[in-house]
Amino acid sequence: MSQWRNISLWMDQLDEPLQARPSLQGELQADVVIIGAGYTGLWTAYYLKRQAPQLRVVVLEAQIAGFGASGRNGGWLMGNMLGEDRLLAGLSPSERRASFDLLHGIPDEVATVTEREGIACDLRKGGVIYCAARYPEQLERLREYHEDLRRQGLGDDDYRWLQPNELAEQLRVKGAYGALYSPHCATIQPARLARGLAECVERLGVELYEQSRVIDWQPGLVRTEHGSVRADWVVPAVEGYAAELPPLGNNQLPVQSLIVATEPLPADVWAEIGLERGQAFSENSRQVTYGQRSSDDRLIFGARGGYRFGGRLRSDFNLTDEERGLRRYLMGELFPQLRNVRLTHAWGGNLGMARRFHPHMLRDNTSRIALSGGYGGEGVGASNLGGRTLADLILGRDSELVRQPWVLADSRIDQLRRWEPEPCRWLGYNAIIRSFVHEDEVLANPHSPAWRRRMAEKLAAGMESLMTWRVG
Repeated sequence: MSQWRNISLWMDQLDEPLQARPSLQGELQADVVIIGAGYTGLWTAYYLKRQAPQLRVVVLEAQIAGFGASGRNGGWLMGNMLGEDRLLAGLSPSERRASFDLLHGIPDEVATVTEREGIACDLRKGGVIYCAARYPEQLERLREYHEDLRRQGLGDDDYRWLQPNELAEQLRVKGAYGALYSPHCATIQPARLARGLAECVERLGVELYEQSRVIDWQPGLVRTEHGSVRADWVVPAVEGYAAELPPLGNNQLPVQSLIVATEPLPADVWAEIGLERGQAFSENSRQVTYGQRSSDDRLIFGARGGYRFGGRLRSDFNLTDEERGLRRYLMGELFPQLRNVRLTHAWGGNLGMARRFHPHMLRDNTSRIALSGGYGGEGVGASNLGGRTLADLILGRDSELVRQPWVLADSRIDQLRRWEPEPCRWLGYNAIIRSFVHEDEVLANPHSPAWRRRMAEKLAAGMESLMTWRVG
């Protein structure tokens, strides 16, 4: 149906007819019921059936597979976990190195599965480039970040500094001061991965019901409008849609990220820009800008979106003129030759943000619930790790996956850290974002006096620290 193609460029590019699978009708008994046919739910179903094919696994999806963030994201398949520096800080050097290796292996694991299962999702492991380009303070912050990575035991094989001439061999941005390059990232066509995974798990025997919105859930029982599933384990794999599944909305807030795509660019323009190997790139701003070169030679460019009072989901992602204009402006600052390029697609999605930016993978043995989420915009890769981990947790396997510091193997779901009540959430989020916007405006202006630049940067840094502040 046309409304599903309008979700994003990625969904619009699909060759398959977008027709919903049948909805759940009647009562079922299963071993595992998964709520949500996004990456987390589909990866969990995949690894469960690979390891225990006798299990009856049922997936319930409110719309169609890939409707949520899995079909809308920027296409970065990262070998990272949000907040990994804090999560791994208490480990010994050897344990930390092993955890980093596990994270860094995510793109290769996904590549192995897509090759084995015949999922064509334009996966290219070209690495990621973090640039300092629009003002000199970015260079200082990027240098400090590189030094911190060194202290964590990560060397040139993981993160390599690029001087401006070295950066220009991969990516040519206006006024570049330098960059960090990491090989632990791939780019993909996200909707093709989500839709391909859905077909794959069905071949393995998973029962996938679409247009089956969950209206009530509790330990052992999930209800939709026209049916129900009783199961030994329930997996709420909803990420940014946690607000629709109380009480998860207290632990995972929906925030938005917004993206634009250019028309396919000619070869001479790409000769000026670079990105020949499918690299991802990001500008080292607190505004969180990111991009990639699609397989059909578009520039995909995104930046931080917003948060709605009360954690309300955004359903209308027809970007306003202001939202499109900001992304066009930032893109044009990096690539002046694209200032007047035609934008063919603009879209966004809801993603889940956990308190203190701590992703979590949890097994609640009392209520028989397994949960992975709070990826904070890095879920394309983290969801694969989450699916593998939840499969091991449900099957009771003692593996390296379940011994990681982000895994709460024997906890209760009500022990997850909760966000503050409104209006604290809304006021805090907007104060933080406004400080970031102010900092960017001041620092991007070469005529800003030094005292004003210092004040803007100090304010933004202080507000940023509030994101990870321990409450209670």
